[in-house]
Amino acid sequence: MTLQQDLAARIATSGPITVADYMSTALLHPTFGYYSTRDPFGTDGDFTTAPEISQMFGELIGLCLAQSWLDQGSPAPFTLAELGPGRGTLMADILRATTQVPGFHNGARIVLVEASPILKARQAETLADFSPSWTDTVADLPDLPLWLVANEFFDALPVRQFQRDGTGWRERSVGLKNETLTFGLSPVGPQPALDHRLEDTKDGDLVELNAPAQAITADIGARVAKGGAALIIDYGDWRSLGDTLQALRGHAPVDPLDAPGTADLTTHVDFEALGTAAAPAAFTRLTPQGVFLERLGITNRAQTLAGEMTGATLNAHIAAHRRLTHPAEMGNLFKVLGLYPADAPPPPGLEP
Repeated sequence: MTLQQDLAARIATSGPITVADYMSTALLHPTFGYYSTRDPFGTDGDFTTAPEISQMFGELIGLCLAQSWLDQGSPAPFTLAELGPGRGTLMADILRATTQVPGFHNGARIVLVEASPILKARQAETLADFSPSWTDTVADLPDLPLWLVANEFFDALPVRQFQRDGTGWRERSVGLKNETLTFGLSPVGPQPALDHRLEDTKDGDLVELNAPAQAITADIGARVAKGGAALIIDYGDWRSLGDTLQALRGHAPVDPLDAPGTADLTTHVDFEALGTAAAPAAFTRLTPQGVFLERLGITNRAQTLAGEMTGATLNAHIAAHRRLTHPAEMGNLFKVLGLYPADAPPPPGLEP
């Protein structure tokens, strides 16, 4: 049996499912789910994230977190956490860059929030020298001051989609037509969580709601407000508008309903919803990734590393710097939101 057949049988028996149900099943089904069955990263996978492009990304993230920790008095012990750590590359770069920060490694309790058994095994290999621990949820993080990074984590959380119809909303669903998965719409009805969106939408507009992302951010915000900082790095914008559901297989876009469980599914992050959910923690301005990295000194770091490079290695290094920072590549598409205590300085590179 395939996941498509499993979903078709479920829908035939119980009726259409929400987009959120479809996403969570396609990504996390214990037998057929995308993240349950593969390592999706890198040239041999389906997509490449910033830490896999260049060590500079993780190094600067590490120094940003360490400076924030110093700015708040170097509390120890503290939790150094990453959500969705992939192969562990970002955390490895963070730890290498912060080796010389007095007390940082001794005080850090490294915790990785990861659901995939395959990726947990890769992280254990990458971080074997640092004895990390794992948890499945943010709620299980230690009750300590928290410094956290989430790079391309929130985009994979399941969203519900609603299309405006008058003063009500019709939820987008996944159903069956001639044994093929297809999108449909529910009958019109009220949606109190979207009352505020009646001010900036019109009939036919589609809005996405990500309740899991808001719940996770609320937990992070409650912890950070008592001491710590969080960096949320993802593609998206300040407010959701339009259908942003997309699928990648082999680094190329495909139909999100084609062969579920074999492609990565993501949506753009609604950073306004995350910032609002983070109270009582304060949040920074939403900042393009390129601007953030330039403020942290990525060009100087790139020039230093380039000094010992030649030929193809140098060309690849230059291309990596451009890919991370240039507005036409990841520089503007990806955004950074910082969370921090209201009585503390914001994380470096981000303005309040």
